[in-house]
Amino acid sequence: MWGKDLRRRRLELRLRQDELAALAGVSTRFVHALEQSKPTARLDKVLAVLRQLGLDLVLAPGSGVLRSEEG
Repeated sequence: MWGKDLRRRRLELRLRQDELAALAGVSTRFVHALEQSKPTARLDKVLAVLRQLGLDLVLAPGSGVLRSEEG
């Protein structure tokens, strides 16, 4: 799941959830929900978190299923 990828990246950067939340301008609860692969979330907040993690959101033709590059 993509939430695990977000968590892995946050840990690689040695950030706590509250630190990432402060950098991205979102709540710690929001970061936690993303890492649990929350099925609904505001896109602007997701993008803010991804930006702080140095990750991109890429749209490509496919099946419409959410997936990470690893799977």
